[in-house]
Amino acid sequence: MTTFTEETRLRAREIIARYPADRSRSALLPLLHLVQAEEGYVSPAGVTFCAEVLGLNKAQVGAVATFYTMYKRRPTGDYLVSVCTNTMCNVLGGQEVYDTLVEHLGVGHDETTADGKITLEHAECLAACDYGPVMTVNYDFFDGVDPQGAVGVVDELRAGGRPMPTRGARLCTLKEMAVQLAGFADEREGAVADGGPGAATLRGLRLAEQHGITAPGYDPKTPIRSKAEADRAAAEAKAKTEAGKAPAPAAPVAKPEQVTGSTAPDVKAPDDKSPQVRTAETRQPDAATAVPDAPGTKVPTDGAPPASHDAQAAQAAGVAANAPAGDGKPAGDEAGAQQRNLKEAEAETGAAGAGSAAASETGVQK
Repeated sequence: MTTFTEETRLRAREIIARYPADRSRSALLPLLHLVQAEEGYVSPAGVTFCAEVLGLNKAQVGAVATFYTMYKRRPTGDYLVSVCTNTMCNVLGGQEVYDTLVEHLGVGHDETTADGKITLEHAECLAACDYGPVMTVNYDFFDGVDPQGAVGVVDELRAGGRPMPTRGARLCTLKEMAVQLAGFADEREGAVADGGPGAATLRGLRLAEQHGITAPGYDPKTPIRSKAEADRAAAEAKAKTEAGKAPAPAAPVAKPEQVTGSTAPDVKAPDDKSPQVRTAETRQPDAATAVPDAPGTKVPTDGAPPASHDAQAAQAAGVAANAPAGDGKPAGDEAGAQQRNLKEAEAETGAAGAGSAAASETGVQK
């Protein structure tokens, strides 16, 4: 079990303090980056740490950690090399770049070289189609790469060098990048002074300058409102809006002689159709439906609906047999209840031939 450093614990408290007290669980994403900055991945100990400081259970933390690909669930190299193999980059040669790196490094997707330097992965999209094919090293971009250029980058990394990305700051290790993603500045000398944006990235800014378009002013120190304050402000705004509304005009009533423009006759849709029949008629309508488009097509008809008291009885029995868990959800996994239900079902099956009245009485008692 990893024991996190005091610096990590101090930073965790600083992260949590960024959010209102009733929204502390919003700090989970930067906290996961923080534990990854210490261990190089989100370990079971990291999940436990995040759950403890936020008052969550480990399942809730694990669900988030496994959803986002930036959180690694096993040890990762110093440099995460991601090659875009999605449509645009693939057309421009991204797959060839990835295949060349696989052969050169001797590893596949999400695998790490023996020296622990490089973890290779193919990425679905790196959001830089105008620079394709692209690859990133710890999320810093190398634009317009070719197989030979990509091999040169990884060879320099394995030799201890740090090649300069096409755009952005100078390279850092994955752990150092995770600290930044947790919301802390890169403290290396001149770390953010290198690099620069590309022409395609600046295109929108240049157009805005030419046409005099600016964003409205915003105070970055504006405090984040608590949930109660936000709900109260929303309720007040809604009340003001509804008070100032004029009564809505009555909708015009369609006349019987109006037609839909179709060659099939207009037929009023009955209101007692099931959603399944309505869906089928919408997809395959015929002249007898409200969406006449394919005359002669047969559609299903409604069968006898299930009796409502049967569903209510089944629901009540299920609620009674499952005690609420700690989070208010039915447990549903109590071994004793499962075995009891199985024995009762087998008993009812065996007694079915003896008489349905006795089985019915047993069900009522349950």
